[in-house]
Amino acid sequence: MLIPKQTAIPALVRVKPGALDRIGIYAERHEFMRVVLFFSQDLDQGLMARLVAACRSRNIRILQKTPIESIRFETATELFRQSPTNADAIIGFGGGKALDVAKYIAFLCRLPYLSIPTSLSNDGFCSPQSSLTVDDRRRPLASAMPFGVLIDTGVCLNAPETLWHSGVGDLVSKLTAVTDWKIAFYATGDPIDDFAALLSDASVYQFLARPERDLEGVRLLGTALLLNGISMSICGSSRPASGSEHLISHALDSVSKRPRLHGLQVGVATYLVSLLQGQNSERIAALFDATGFWRAIASDPFERSEWLEAARLALSIKSDFYTVLSSRDCVPEIEKALRSDPNLRQCFRN
Repeated sequence: MLIPKQTAIPALVRVKPGALDRIGIYAERHEFMRVVLFFSQDLDQGLMARLVAACRSRNIRILQKTPIESIRFETATELFRQSPTNADAIIGFGGGKALDVAKYIAFLCRLPYLSIPTSLSNDGFCSPQSSLTVDDRRRPLASAMPFGVLIDTGVCLNAPETLWHSGVGDLVSKLTAVTDWKIAFYATGDPIDDFAALLSDASVYQFLARPERDLEGVRLLGTALLLNGISMSICGSSRPASGSEHLISHALDSVSKRPRLHGLQVGVATYLVSLLQGQNSERIAALFDATGFWRAIASDPFERSEWLEAARLALSIKSDFYTVLSSRDCVPEIEKALRSDPNLRQCFRN
């Protein structure tokens, strides 16, 4: 997907413990005295109480609070029509669905958007697009970059471990995405934005140096995912963050009886694609060992037949998106890898 070229990056960024409790201070500094809040349907009430208290402490008025469960495009546009017209900013609070809907509504309203994720399961909390359901399929829709991103590392550390693994899987996919971008350049002349590619790569390596699930590890993961989103904004394309591993995951969403978290699917697909690309496989496998990613997938394996079907469909997801999958018929290699690679074998049912 081609994202409209823009230079906007978040003006407000906080990645630290207790950031949630200072939202009132940050909003007041930027004169966001009236806000509209969209939050996850299943949000912990204690977290909501902290946000409300932080706003009240600075006389920030929450004009409307709306729980988000559906990510249907029609739902988002209806919520846009129902939104107050006198708001200074829009806040998205919680998981990916709430953040995507809030971001899209802020884009339609032409209002500053504050992103407050409660977990780090993917890079969507800071990206120039929203993933919404259109005609029963998840599609990326152009949105504005957040004006502000607040990552309370204490809150994200307490999120379920599977969301951490999902974030790790989505982050490491930048290695294969950038490689696919280079493959596309040499095959089709698809231009590469060197700075965006460098930023995306660097964000992964800073986390690789210390992949621990503690406050510092959450800070590194959150910062890395944030920079991935910014890299897409810089080049006006999803190329630095999304390649053939995402095509496989998107295809899997449409064929699987039980789709899993985006980052879990993408992480396994990233390792698989790295084998096709002939690089980074050992580095990715070691990271997945260190973070417990392999163990998490093995505890609830995927269906091999669904992945083979997804591999066959992946090229049709974006017909004009050249990747390693476009360079040759990769399905036989994929089938062999799913059955013979020791790391992948544990991820699938027989």
